[in-house]
Amino acid sequence: MADHKPYQNLTIVVTGASSGIGKGVVRRLAEGGANVVAAARRKNLLDALAEECGPRVLAVETDVSEERDVKNLVDASIRKFGKIDVWINNAAVGTIGVYDQIPLEDLRRMVEINVHGTIYGSHYALHQFQQQGRGTLINISSVAANVAFPYYTPYSASKHAVSGLTAALQQEMELAGHKDIHICAVYPWATDTPWFEHTANYTGHAAEMKPMDDPEIVINAIIDLIDNPQNTVNVGIKTKGTTLSSRLAPGATEDFNARQVLKVTQDAPAIAPTSGSLHEPMMSGTEVDGGLRERMKVERRD
Repeated sequence: MADHKPYQNLTIVVTGASSGIGKGVVRRLAEGGANVVAAARRKNLLDALAEECGPRVLAVETDVSEERDVKNLVDASIRKFGKIDVWINNAAVGTIGVYDQIPLEDLRRMVEINVHGTIYGSHYALHQFQQQGRGTLINISSVAANVAFPYYTPYSASKHAVSGLTAALQQEMELAGHKDIHICAVYPWATDTPWFEHTANYTGHAAEMKPMDDPEIVINAIIDLIDNPQNTVNVGIKTKGTTLSSRLAPGATEDFNARQVLKVTQDAPAIAPTSGSLHEPMMSGTEVDGGLRERMKVERRD
C-alpha cells in the first residue's frame, strides 16, 4: 500500500501553480503519481517546481488572460501526455480598496485574469473533454461570491462571474447527457497564501483577513473532487457558516462582515498603494503558505 499512487493514470492541468493553492495542489498530485501540467506566469518558479516534483510535472509558462497562451497550454499537455483528465482553473488575482479610487486599468486587468482566464480555460477544457467523453473541470470561486465584502468589491464581482459560468455549464452538461463530464465550483474562505501579498491594494493598509484558513484544507477539498466530483463545495466551517447565515439573515450577515472587514483593514500596518501582481508577476510570495497568520500573531503581541 505504501507504493500506491492513486492518480498515476491521470493528467491534470493546474493554473496559478507558482505559489499558493496551485503549488500545493501540484505537489500533492505529483506525490500521487499524476501527470501534472503546471501553468503560471513565473516560469522560473514552475521550472523549480517541476525539478522538485519529478519528470511527470510539465511546466508551461502561461498568462491565462491571453487566449493564445491557454491554447498553447492545451497543446503542450496533449503533446506530452496525450489527454487531459482534470482541468483546475485556479489562477486569480485580487484588487482591493474603495471602489471608485481603484484605477480602471487595474479593474480591467483583474477581470482579464480572473474572468477571461476562467472562460478560456473552461472553453478549451470542455472541448477536450467532449472529444474524450469524460473529464472534470474545477473552477475556484470564493466565499466573496456568496457574501458581500466591502473593499473586495472587484474581486467579489469577478468571482460572481466564475460562479455563474460554472453553474450554467453544469446545466449544459446535464442537458447534453454528459454524465462523465463533471463541472465543479470550490468556495474557499480567506486563505493564508501569497494572494494577499500579490493583490493590488489601494486601502492604505496591508491586506489581511481575520480569521484565515490553512491552505491545506482548500488543497484537500480540490483534490477530493477528482475522486468525488460535486457541483459545489463550500470549504471549511467559516465559509459554510457565513454562507448559511447570509441566506437566513442576509442584511445582518453583510452588516457584520462589513464592520469586521473595516476594522481589520484599519488595524493592519500602513502601506503605499500598489498594483501588486496584476500587470507583472512579483518575485516575492513563492510558497504555498503566505505567513500572514504568523505575522498577525506577532502584531498582536506587539
